[in-house]
Amino acid sequence: MKDTDFSSGEYVVHREALDETRLDEVAQKGTWFTKPTLSERVKESLRCSVPRLKQILFSWIPILRWLPRYSFRENALGDLISGCSVGIMHLPQGMAYALLASLRPVYGLYTSLYPVLIYSIFGTSKHISIGTFAVVSIMVGSVTERLAPDSDFLRNVTNGTGIVDIDKRDAYRVQIACALTVLTGIFQIVLGIVKFGFVVTYLSEPLVRGYMTGSACHVCVSQLKYLFGVTPDRFSGPLSLIYTLVNICKLLPQTNVPELVVSLVALSVLIVVKELNECYKKKLPLPIPIELVVIIVATIITHFCDLRGTYDIDVVGEIPSGLKAPRAPDVNLFLDVIGDAFAVAIVGYAINISLGKTFALKHGYKVDSNQELVALGLSNSVGGIFQCYSVTSSLSRSLVQESTGGKTQVAGIISSVIVLITVLKIGSLFEDLPKAVLSTIVFVNLKGMFKQLTDMHALWKTNKVDLLVWVVTFLSTILLNLDLGLAVAVGFSMLTVIFRTQLPRYSILGNVPGTDLYLDTDIYKEAKEIPGIKIFRSSETIYYTNAEMFLDVLQEKSGVDLGKLQKAKKKCEAKQKRKQQKEERKARHEAKKQKKIQLSNDTTTMKDLELNEGKVSSATREMSSKNGTATFGPGKGQVNLAYQPDMANSDSESNSDDHFYEDVTKAPHHSDKEKGMTCRSDTHSIILDISTTSFVDTVTVKTLKNIFRDFGDVGLDIYLSGCQVCVVEQLEKANFFSESIPKSKLFVSVHDAVLHILQKHKLTDVKLDVPCDTHM
Repeated sequence: MKDTDFSSGEYVVHREALDETRLDEVAQKGTWFTKPTLSERVKESLRCSVPRLKQILFSWIPILRWLPRYSFRENALGDLISGCSVGIMHLPQGMAYALLASLRPVYGLYTSLYPVLIYSIFGTSKHISIGTFAVVSIMVGSVTERLAPDSDFLRNVTNGTGIVDIDKRDAYRVQIACALTVLTGIFQIVLGIVKFGFVVTYLSEPLVRGYMTGSACHVCVSQLKYLFGVTPDRFSGPLSLIYTLVNICKLLPQTNVPELVVSLVALSVLIVVKELNECYKKKLPLPIPIELVVIIVATIITHFCDLRGTYDIDVVGEIPSGLKAPRAPDVNLFLDVIGDAFAVAIVGYAINISLGKTFALKHGYKVDSNQELVALGLSNSVGGIFQCYSVTSSLSRSLVQESTGGKTQVAGIISSVIVLITVLKIGSLFEDLPKAVLSTIVFVNLKGMFKQLTDMHALWKTNKVDLLVWVVTFLSTILLNLDLGLAVAVGFSMLTVIFRTQLPRYSILGNVPGTDLYLDTDIYKEAKEIPGIKIFRSSETIYYTNAEMFLDVLQEKSGVDLGKLQKAKKKCEAKQKRKQQKEERKARHEAKKQKKIQLSNDTTTMKDLELNEGKVSSATREMSSKNGTATFGPGKGQVNLAYQPDMANSDSESNSDDHFYEDVTKAPHHSDKEKGMTCRSDTHSIILDISTTSFVDTVTVKTLKNIFRDFGDVGLDIYLSGCQVCVVEQLEKANFFSESIPKSKLFVSVHDAVLHILQKHKLTDVKLDVPCDTHM
């Protein structure tokens, strides 16, 4: 190869056109790499050594890898400030989100303690904050309220009404939440061990964001009762959100005005200060902990002004000091919550891994998706034993942890220490905290999720299929509740993938003059079709769902109607057969005629002998007359009129298809085999560019074989180009290649196939600008 100056951005390639067989020779295809057998892999997995043991420990317990190398000088201050900031956020959010789970606020504090410590040991993300989250909390709350409704805990029932045994109800709801959490953790651990972390890829970003926005609507409606101080009826199943909202609207005349005033004041303060935090986040060393300030102020005012006794404001109530002893979950509840546990496991992991990968990409480290499943599963399963409910990462807390200088998981450990101190020493001070204030904290933290409504405008401009996924997910979540809505959303998302592969874009490619580029002729003006050659490409993998469409569109795009051509071919063959039979009959007739002439000559000779002997017989003339013979003169013989054909009888069965079939035989550049076989006089070869195909199934193999057979029957040469190595291997295993379909029909690129066809047909009278030297 020549030395080439690449400074101009041009290159010249000198090489022969390569088909698959020649490529194997030139590139020296061989078995340089062989996959280890199953037994070899089992032996390797069972082999034990110190480095291997160390690697296993580091992969399953990441803290052993990074903690010994922790740099106090670089990371300690940032982790300390970040941990304190996030710990302060954990307190109000933990108590507020516990209400979403229909649990007492103290269980939100427990949930902000144990899972955070577990994740710090087993997690791989340095910036996400594990703990309570609105979406997961509302999913847990829907289960606890469904399995432990107020109606099951009524006492002193008279006339269908009674007093709810709150202590007994809350204790049973804790059991349900713990069983759900442990089962969720088990699902996540199992999925992580079997390397099933890729399952989250089936939850696309539009689906997750639409689901979170729909869940935010459920969260919002669930907190209205605390803002207005009303007690709506409980609804479950499809349209429960609508029924609840209608019921709250009916109860608005019963609004507890003092509670509404507390809600509006707290809401106003939170919104104003949070907006100031957002505007001056670059100037403030850390955000103003307005949530904690509001909680403290509201608790003090409520306690000293006796708002609970004077205005009947609903407060948090008893918050026991100290930690709960671990307790095994009630396994009898597993069957009742198994479906919900799987949904919580998938949603929690999807939120967790999306946030983790976002921060990892920003700060240049890697997050192990399978280990994240294990870490989250351990956080849930261990937390469930210590009476916590399901957790995932929180966007707001994670942003604070990252923006305040957090560098490692030590920040999470520090935040859990702050929560621990609160639980042990000062938790009881918040017993007079109004629930309405916690609800306003929930409302303000929903702002980010409601902002995702603007996704619809962006998706309308970029991808309408993703917009449809977003809208369907959002509506199904609102109308069908959280669990069923997620199932419908995932199912619809899968359908869009199937429809996309079933409805690919098909193109006829043309050559850009002077290059080896082949582009869609419908899009690129300079892309010109090469006379006699059709280059066909699908934008998707060819498999059983779109194989039939591939064949139909191939005929449409190439202008080849196989049915019409095969019908015309059969008629033409029948016509040729009749013509051949007619010629054979004529030849036989001529042979008989010559035989009779010879016989007549022999008869004349005998007559001359008889005349010489004087023995002329009249019987011979009578017999000739009876046999219908006529004498044309001496030496000319006689013709048997009984064998004369009807020359006026012609084949009248030809139709327009025959004329169509015969017309195309006039193609000037076709070989005898190709004449009369194509529907267009300038098409003799078709190249199928299958570079986008990543695998082939049995239907694809059968379809390609049928294309080679049927198009070959009508005189068209079929070539394949751009096959990936894995596809070639699959075709070989499927016995695709044979004498009728040799590997010489498979080319490295479209350009190689084009050059081969041009050389084969020697189209010297067709002027083409398809050089062997390619200039880019």
